[in-house]
Amino acid sequence: MSKGYRLKIIICGKSGLVGSKLEEYFSSKHNDVFGIKVRKNSTIEDIAKEINKCDVLINLSGASILARWDEAYKDLLYNSRIDTTKKLVDAMALCEEKPKLFISASAVGIYDSQAKHDENSSDYGTDYLAHICKDWEAQAMRAEEFGVRSVQTRFGVIYAKEGGAMQKMLPAFKMGMGGKVGEGNQIISWIHIDDLVHAFEFIVKTPELNGPINFTTKHTLSNIEQTKILGKVLSRPTFLPLPAFLVKMIFGEGSSVMLDSKDAYPKKLLDSGFEFKFDKFEDALRNIVE
Repeated sequence: MSKGYRLKIIICGKSGLVGSKLEEYFSSKHNDVFGIKVRKNSTIEDIAKEINKCDVLINLSGASILARWDEAYKDLLYNSRIDTTKKLVDAMALCEEKPKLFISASAVGIYDSQAKHDENSSDYGTDYLAHICKDWEAQAMRAEEFGVRSVQTRFGVIYAKEGGAMQKMLPAFKMGMGGKVGEGNQIISWIHIDDLVHAFEFIVKTPELNGPINFTTKHTLSNIEQTKILGKVLSRPTFLPLPAFLVKMIFGEGSSVMLDSKDAYPKKLLDSGFEFKFDKFEDALRNIVE
C-alpha cells in the first residue's frame, strides 16, 4: 500500500463510535470507505462479493458490553462477534481478490486481572469476556490461512467527546455526584479515540505488524487515580462512590467490565515507532471536556 494509493476500505460496524470516526478520518485522506452489514441471513457468497478487491477490511461488529448480562445477552455478546467474524473470514476464501489486510476488534478483556500484560502475555482470563475474546481472535486469525494479513486490536476503554465510556461518566461527575467504583483499586487500560484512529492508519502503513496489538496507552491508572483527575479537571467533589454490590446488582456478570483490573501495555505499537498524542489521562480528559 504505497504512499498516495487510494485505498478501498470496508468497515463492518461503521455506524458505531469507532466505525464512524474511522470512516470520517479515512475519507478525509481521499480513500473510498464503505460499510457492510453481516446479518444472520447474510450468505457467505453475498459477503464475498462485497469484500472482493478491498484493500482493508475492518471488523468492529459486536453488541455493547456495557449492559446487564443475563444468559440471553451473553449469547448476543458472543454470537454478534464470533458468528460475524467467522462469516467474514469464510467469505475471504471465495474472493477472487482477497483483502490485503483484515483488522478485527478484540479487547484487553482477554487478559487476567493479576498481571501487567503486553502482547507476548499468555496469562488470559477465565471469565466470560476472556472466553469471547479468545474465540473472537481465533476466528480472525484464520484469515492468515488465505494469505491475508490479520491484526486483532485489543481495545482498552475508549474515551471520546462523541460517545463511549466518557459520555456515560461525565454527567454524574459534572454534577458533583461522581466517585470511585467499588474499592477503586482496579487498573484501567484506556485510549483516546484520536490515538485509536491514528493507530489504525499506522497499522495499515506498517506491513510488518500482525497478530494481537494492544490499543492502550502506556500510562494505565487506577480507578481512584482516574476519579481524582476527573474531580480536578472538572473542579467538582468526588466523594460519592458506586459500591461494588450495586454495580453487580445493575450489570450482573457484566459488572466485571467495571470492577476487574486490566493492565495492558502497547509494546507492539511503541516498538514500531507509534507516537501517542494523548498518553496521559489528564491530557486526554482536558481535550474531551474543553
